Amino acid sequence: MLKTTGVKFNENGKVYYFEYMQGLNKGDNVVVDTDNGHELAIVAYPEKQIEDDKIDGKLSKILRVATDKDIEKIQSLRANKKEVISKATELVNKYKLDMKIVDVDYTLDSSKTTIFFVCEDRVDFRDLVKDLAGMLKTRVELRQIGVRDHAKRIGGIGACGKECCCSQYLNDFDKVSVKMAKTQNLSLNPTKISGTCGRLMCCLAFENDYYAKVSEKMPKINSYVSTPKGNGEVVYNDLLKEMVSVKREVGDGVVIDTFAPNEVKVLQGKAHEKK
Repeated sequence: MLKTTGVKFNENGKVYYFEYMQGLNKGDNVVVDTDNGHELAIVAYPEKQIEDDKIDGKLSKILRVATDKDIEKIQSLRANKKEVISKATELVNKYKLDMKIVDVDYTLDSSKTTIFFVCEDRVDFRDLVKDLAGMLKTRVELRQIGVRDHAKRIGGIGACGKECCCSQYLNDFDKVSVKMAKTQNLSLNPTKISGTCGRLMCCLAFENDYYAKVSEKMPKINSYVSTPKGNGEVVYNDLLKEMVSVKREVGDGVVIDTFAPNEVKVLQGKAHEKK
């Protein structure tokens, strides 16, 4: 295990791990050394133990705690973010490029500006970069991000009425599939299981392991089973309460009772019959 310090480059950003620096507190502003140059970051984990095999290459250093001057400088640069996005968007329209400018980041020494965009296909933005570099009088990098990263950067409110999980606390995106929605007995209507980014909601993965484990104990819907009260047909599985609803024909009517999974036994090869 290796002792590290985790930092973010913005409030909603991913956590990156640097060489451990003693004496830091969560929320402290620090200056770190990156491939892009010196950047301002926020301490997310003052001390974090990471397995050696999860460290890709040599850890970079945290240079120092940020001064008031450092913070004022980055705030001054970020104050122009909306203007830069607006001018970059004008150039995108000028060159008729199928891309959307979504965010801007700066190095502390103003030597490099990174502009983030989303795009369905590859585009030739060489002329755009030249114009942007001339306009900003600095080195410019255009970096493509996915729609989920876009949602993480700009934030938003999910269907649950709370802030999107991605922008609130998720560090990495878990794999999400329609199978997870099926396992949890959710509607497969895309509008009901998709997030603000248009992709499947991240929260589908949160409880999937629980639902998958419970589903293994449950009989399939429409299967014919024996119960302490007689034979019947499974009509519903309540995965949260771990109860099985069974429909039985009693006289000229129908009764639905609930049972624990261990009280229900699937009758293989049995035709539906009254009992």
